[in-house]
Amino acid sequence: MSMTIELEAGSHAGWQVPAYRVAHWTGRQHRYCVVIPVINEGQRITNLLARMAALNISRIADVLIVDGGSTDGSLELEALQRDGVSGLLVKTGPGKLSAQLRCAYAFSLEQGYEGVVTIDGNDKDDPDAIPRFIAALEQGYDFAQASRFIAGGVAENTPRSREFAIRVIHAPLLSFFSGFKWTDTTQGFRAYSRSVLLDPRIAPFRDVFTTYELLAYLSYRVPKLGYRCIELPTARRYPKGEVPTKIDGLKGNLAVLRVLFRTCFGGYDGDSRSRG
Repeated sequence: MSMTIELEAGSHAGWQVPAYRVAHWTGRQHRYCVVIPVINEGQRITNLLARMAALNISRIADVLIVDGGSTDGSLELEALQRDGVSGLLVKTGPGKLSAQLRCAYAFSLEQGYEGVVTIDGNDKDDPDAIPRFIAALEQGYDFAQASRFIAGGVAENTPRSREFAIRVIHAPLLSFFSGFKWTDTTQGFRAYSRSVLLDPRIAPFRDVFTTYELLAYLSYRVPKLGYRCIELPTARRYPKGEVPTKIDGLKGNLAVLRVLFRTCFGGYDGDSRSRG
């Protein structure tokens, strides 16, 4: 039986959410959902969904895919339903990853979910950690971040340049400016409470978040506002000889650094009640 909860009156006033269509939706069955952003992930998303089905993830959370406009035929509806996918959103408006996430998070809140777990669709993360993210939300944490670099975590075939950037630049800066000790800040395997996503001081539903801004911003803003945060050990495995990522080359990495510095110096801070 599907469940419905009314969105708090006025809580979504002023939200900026890219246009999207609901291509598949079976209704809310659980308190939490797992959001998977994808675009042309091919066999990688097929593998991830098969692993999640084997773990019976759909018995504890609704699985929701948000597609950025895939053209590779990897999201055939019959196969998604067979693997227990509850919903498929297709973004038709502008933007990349952060725009996809805004679509999925807005939809999740409107459906009444108490929290959201996000895992990348490129099959680098081990979905067996998903129940631990849900448990963290149930224990009162508002933000749970995956880390391959803490005790119990696994980092396999991580490119040396990527590991250096995370350990020496990205995580230390976000730790210093947020007031919370982060070790692994660039990956999207994480969970947020409903309270975080609805907080007008955080205001995640803004058009300024189009690419990777939302990931860095939430890692900075959420702990800075006093929410309970935690890192959970997870396994992140890169295939040998291939780096499945949408961040590529000097231009892509410089863009990530620009977002990082803007985040740390309050460039995305906002309160939806006071912005013009």
